[in-house]
Amino acid sequence: MDAQLKMRAADHDRQQVVDRLRSAVADGRLTVDEYVERMGRAYQAVTYGDLAPLYADLPVDHPGGPAGRAGSLAGSGTPAAGRPAGGARPGGLAGLPAALKVLWTIWLTAVSVNVVVWVLVSVTSGHLAYPWPLWVAGPWGAVLLVTTIMSKGGRRE
Repeated sequence: MDAQLKMRAADHDRQQVVDRLRSAVADGRLTVDEYVERMGRAYQAVTYGDLAPLYADLPVDHPGGPAGRAGSLAGSGTPAAGRPAGGARPGGLAGLPAALKVLWTIWLTAVSVNVVVWVLVSVTSGHLAYPWPLWVAGPWGAVLLVTTIMSKGGRRE
């Protein structure tokens, strides 16, 4: 265990600790000031030994709980390798960078508004109008999809 604490931590490990600290703030276990201070130390950490004290006073919940999502190796107190940061589920928007989540939300909102307008025009005119919302959804949706796939592909280890 002592040798593992001397191993160098990866960016993924630092992010897991920050996610665990964020969950602790959400649970009311840490104040925002404590979180900011520990988060700064987490991003400056070099080894697992530097990371361990940052969450040593936080309880380890069941595997689906907030602390368990950040993961730990059995009894070692170091972040688990190979588990997505923050317990992200594969698929959907989980695990995407915040910018892509915002862009997908904007795209979905714009497409939804266009589809509603198209349905209203079709209903009020009495015939099925040309499906012009496809021109809004298609090209930008394709660009977002490719960007998302490239983002997820580049983040795999």
